[in-house]
Amino acid sequence: MNPIIIAIDGYSSTGKSTLAKALASVLGYTYIDSGAMYRAVTLYALRCGYVNDSVVKVDQLVTKLPEINISFVLAEDSNSEICLNGEKVESEIRGMEVSNCVSQVSAIPQVREMLVAQQQLMGKKKAVVMDGRDIGSVVFPNAELKLFMTASEDIRAQRRYNELIAKGSEVSIEEVKVNLSKRDYIDSHRDTAPLIQTNDAIVLDNSHLSQKEQLHWVLEKAKQISSSLG
Repeated sequence: MNPIIIAIDGYSSTGKSTLAKALASVLGYTYIDSGAMYRAVTLYALRCGYVNDSVVKVDQLVTKLPEINISFVLAEDSNSEICLNGEKVESEIRGMEVSNCVSQVSAIPQVREMLVAQQQLMGKKKAVVMDGRDIGSVVFPNAELKLFMTASEDIRAQRRYNELIAKGSEVSIEEVKVNLSKRDYIDSHRDTAPLIQTNDAIVLDNSHLSQKEQLHWVLEKAKQISSSLG
């Protein structure tokens, strides 16, 4: 197969990362979790006290961006784990504190500029699967395969709730719904690189699809596109 770039965008808790990881594993591609990169910057901002009640001290954070180093390392289970200045922070970035602030941090133009440049560098040789909010529209506008993932709000909230409970978090389903709704609005209405469905993206509503069914469906699309490249 000819190597391609697979760009996956969509709403929170639609299973973008799960699908992207599975695709990368089957195809032998590199998986890049762009959302984790924004979460790592958010964690840095929280630790430094640059976020209070979800309000970001933008100027202070921007001046510190050159000091933020984000990298990925291979974990024992063959999945990649994100590191913030050399520290593994995969579990810390998934908590509600980061979730409640990541959309605000992600909306800062300087943050997006820094991370988009890194992401584009990672995809220079293709054979990459990347998921996020602006992958098909900004990071890789010429990606050979673009997906836009969605699912009903109730199903997304239940998925996120189950994930958090499994990790030991004390949270209510109502809190999760509020968080998702808030993030959807901010992501879709920010001035810089808002979440949009590009004209050439294929919509994948996985409200009632299993992970196996989704993977099979997308693999067929990827094979068709790769074969057509000659």
